[in-house]
Amino acid sequence: MAAKKNPAVRNIAIIAHVDHGKTTLVDAMFKFAGTFRANQEMQECVMDSDPQERERGITILAKNTAIQYAGTRINVVDTPGHADFGGQVERTLKMADAVLLLVDSHEGPMPQTRFVLRKAFENGLRAMVLINKIDRPDQRAHQVLDEVFDLFVDLGASDQQLDFPVLYGSGRGGFVVKDPDDFKPGAKLDMEPLFDLILAWVPTPDQDDEAPLQFQAATIDFDDYVGRIGIGRVVRGTVRAGQRIAVCHPDRRTAVLAPIKQLFRYEGLARVQVDEVHAGDIAVVGGVDEISIGDTLCPPDKQDPLPGIKIEEPTISMVFCVNTSPFAGREGQFVTSRQIAARLELAMLRDVALQVSPTATPDAFEVKGRGVMHLGVLAENMRREGFELAIAKPHVILKRIDGTVCEPIERASIEVPNESAGKIIEYLGKRRGEMVHMEPFGEHTRIEFLVPSRGLIGARTAMMTLSRGEAVLSHVFEKWAPDGGAIQRRVNGALVADRAGRAVPYALFRLLDRGEFFIDSGEEVYEGMMVGENNKDSDLELDVTREKKLTNIRSSGADENVKLPPPHRMSLEEALEYIEDDELVEITPKFLRLRKKLLSEMDRRKQERRERQPQ
Repeated sequence: MAAKKNPAVRNIAIIAHVDHGKTTLVDAMFKFAGTFRANQEMQECVMDSDPQERERGITILAKNTAIQYAGTRINVVDTPGHADFGGQVERTLKMADAVLLLVDSHEGPMPQTRFVLRKAFENGLRAMVLINKIDRPDQRAHQVLDEVFDLFVDLGASDQQLDFPVLYGSGRGGFVVKDPDDFKPGAKLDMEPLFDLILAWVPTPDQDDEAPLQFQAATIDFDDYVGRIGIGRVVRGTVRAGQRIAVCHPDRRTAVLAPIKQLFRYEGLARVQVDEVHAGDIAVVGGVDEISIGDTLCPPDKQDPLPGIKIEEPTISMVFCVNTSPFAGREGQFVTSRQIAARLELAMLRDVALQVSPTATPDAFEVKGRGVMHLGVLAENMRREGFELAIAKPHVILKRIDGTVCEPIERASIEVPNESAGKIIEYLGKRRGEMVHMEPFGEHTRIEFLVPSRGLIGARTAMMTLSRGEAVLSHVFEKWAPDGGAIQRRVNGALVADRAGRAVPYALFRLLDRGEFFIDSGEEVYEGMMVGENNKDSDLELDVTREKKLTNIRSSGADENVKLPPPHRMSLEEALEYIEDDELVEITPKFLRLRKKLLSEMDRRKQERRERQPQ
């Protein structure tokens, strides 16, 4: 039977480095295509629906939408730009026929630009390029285009991939032009050139609607009413609501038979229930509890699974464990190991780049991911959901290659004011970084390093301090290389509470010369809780609950008004990067606390003596 084409569908993924404007561009596409009613309220960055995405200003989860334009259904996948969420990019590219690469007209290609474009090429996809933010006063669109072409060549693009179309525009300004010189402030411009290019250039899906079904799940979601939800592309055939299918995977010998309880597809941001979805389109399959990422849905009598979705290995591991502090159970709703294990299992099903495994103790679990932010987002979601737990120091995952122990190496790009460049180079040099490129960038300097992943743990905070808050760091996995030896971590020791109680202003004021505090007066503390950072390189136990002794001799001004500097409050990622092997971050819905693993000073001293003894 002749193949039946579906000319009214285009599938495109938008890829870019973090903060180069993907989600804002989708907002502009929605507005131009009339996806929302004129009287319908549309919030900024409408695709970033997750609370953490809005707070951080980045895309964490890949999302799907569909835009109707000129009688054509354009399926758009908005992908994350941060390296820690690259697993989202890898699998969602399976749903696209081409990619739209966004590049900032000032910054040019960045480390994550290289990563996402390489993944697109590995999937055999062609890219069209949009030089974004050309309304910036410091834009350098022509030079950036040259850098993009050099990147294509460097990544081994084929002759066909090197013949890419280029547009220029501004997602925030809501316009696209064919030449940057066509942009004149005040001119009436819109998104029409982008839509016209998508219709003319992106390949039309060419599959047979009547062939045996092949649908591959690239993303998993969960709904309290529908159950497990699989989002993916109908590669071949037609998927129908109520149809009985086989859930197949090339790594499994036997398939699981199940019915499709509900079927949806995207209209704008909404999932609309439909009776069938044809080849080449993106479908949302509901109620198939057995489906996982990479699984293929086939007819029971024509089981033909597609190759599994391969994801790059995780580079960072942390131990999530039950909270054992004296405050355990006071602030959280979910505190048991069983509840934590169930939540981690759900996270692993939704995120294929995440791995969870048990440890030698039943109340602790090893969680592996792409970076500290990747796992930090998971921990932050858990605390917002009412979980209470403790997390140990992040560790880089080592890998044995040809008998040699290797560690992950990252390509790090740092944009820093010229006067701070030397400090940054010295700092990364101490962390076994190798500088591979350096160039002036106006009043800033852009430096590229190849540096071990463990050398970047805590580096963002340190570089912000060295540059007075102006350094911009981005990094992406580059390769595996032999373990380069020890890297110095935290220089300063901790200030540790030696008893339980409530911190009082008198005690904190008298101890200000010892270091910087993490707590404020009035906060409850317990023995073994880290209340600050010592000025010296060793830990110091102290009493922050000591009150002023009262006497019967008084004079005016004797009880002076104590003024304390504000405490140093860390974000979750900063806290995870700060702690050492003998410390934990206690996470509850209300507080983040740093603590020693062994709360008793006597126990810590015994542990130190055991470690000093010869083996």
